[in-house]
Amino acid sequence: MKLVLLPLLTVTLLAYAVSANADTVRGTVVAKAESLSREKYQAPPEIPGFLQNLNYDQYQGIRFKPQSSLWQETDSKFKVMLVPPGLFYTHPVQINVVSDGESEPLPFNKSSFDYPSGELEQQIPADLGYAGFKLTFPLKGNDLQNQFLVFAGASYYRAVSRDTNFGLSGRGLAINTGLPGGEEFPAFIEYWLETPKAGASSFTFHALLDGPSMTGAYQYTVTPGDQTTVEVKSVVFPRKNVKLLGIAPLTSMFYYGENTLKPHGEWRPEVHDSDGLLIHDGVSDEWLWRPLLNPVSLTTDYFATDNVRGFGLMQRDVSFTQYMDKEARYDTRPSAWVEPVGDWGKGNVVLVQLPTKGETNDNIVAFWQPAQEVVPNEPLHLSYTTTFGDQRIPVEPLARTMATHLGDGSRVGGGNQAGAVRVIVDFAGGALEDLVADAPVVASVTGLEDGEIISHFVEYLEPLKQWRLSILARPADEKPLTLRGFLSLENEPVTETWTYQLPRNTGLLGLQK
Repeated sequence: MKLVLLPLLTVTLLAYAVSANADTVRGTVVAKAESLSREKYQAPPEIPGFLQNLNYDQYQGIRFKPQSSLWQETDSKFKVMLVPPGLFYTHPVQINVVSDGESEPLPFNKSSFDYPSGELEQQIPADLGYAGFKLTFPLKGNDLQNQFLVFAGASYYRAVSRDTNFGLSGRGLAINTGLPGGEEFPAFIEYWLETPKAGASSFTFHALLDGPSMTGAYQYTVTPGDQTTVEVKSVVFPRKNVKLLGIAPLTSMFYYGENTLKPHGEWRPEVHDSDGLLIHDGVSDEWLWRPLLNPVSLTTDYFATDNVRGFGLMQRDVSFTQYMDKEARYDTRPSAWVEPVGDWGKGNVVLVQLPTKGETNDNIVAFWQPAQEVVPNEPLHLSYTTTFGDQRIPVEPLARTMATHLGDGSRVGGGNQAGAVRVIVDFAGGALEDLVADAPVVASVTGLEDGEIISHFVEYLEPLKQWRLSILARPADEKPLTLRGFLSLENEPVTETWTYQLPRNTGLLGLQK
């Protein structure tokens, strides 16, 4: 029987037969995505205005009843909680359940929720639908279902591992992020959840994406644990030419950190969900680390890669004392690492950083951009795995950048060079771990954008058991200070390549006005 897209605001009990086999369901979703790409885009119907106008507390007052979870009465370790539409979730999505060779739409049930008032409950339409879903699994013991994955809002999703808490997000696609014409946000409009077998440790579902410029079919297989992995098989169909396509995008927040000034009045040492971008290039085998910034104006950086082997937004500052925030617990936010399956060829890892005046706005986006032009009738097939975990991901052979500090290079403790910047970079791990304090470790430092390297040296920090690279550098007139550096032993690199760009007008130094 032909699969048809049901109206998003009317959930019916019509069923269509499909195989429960993941490949068969995937084929059905791919066919729907391809068919949609040949049609004119139609924005999904919106939910009633009174739900869109709820404030944050009112929306949070709508709570799903855990006892209404999908598969609650089965032996499955996985359960599904439903997300109510409202506030910034402005349209419902179709959710289907695949079981015993058939797929059935999941009907909306308003009694599955508690509402903050009887008046609001009375207004909820009986056919409203859901905004997305949350997956639970006994991550911390068999007696408790823990939320570890949330799919809701456009193509966003969030995931955590056993010992981390929700922070950064993944997305299905990013389109024209950071470009002057504005970003496009395609959305998942339909899901197929495959009923898991008893005792299963992985869960598979499918998603149909639609937007003005592209459609897509996605298969997700998620495995929660000490690290939570999200395996993705995707095929996207362009409706039109796309200037900047972002594959496997990650979205996070960086307000301030050790490498920036604290905003006036802030008592916490640092506030961020992620503190750096890590890239592993396939041809050069270089591991590159870029600390994040909260810039004065939007900045976009392109890191050329050839057969990229991985990239991700990391949270390496994992000590409570680096934040001192008992409520937000930024020290427990996860890192996320994307590993391509197969050869993605030439492209760029793109880092977009937007200014933010607070911690409630995600202002960091990282993704991979294919070098090839994105045009209609040329679908892209890409597979990858995104791993969510603590600061130990990914497994890396080199010593890591542990901290970046900056200061005025024309004062005591910084130097005596007018217009200069003192940059401190600390490394640890890898081959540095077992070196004696007087080992002949040397630094390679390069100044780009016509920047001047005045001096640099390496020393061992006994209190931290780390190695420190200290740089005194001066930016060229009207240009940012852009630096690259790494440590070597016997002509072999033993650390990541640290790279940094200090824009002008950051307020970090008096000289930058």
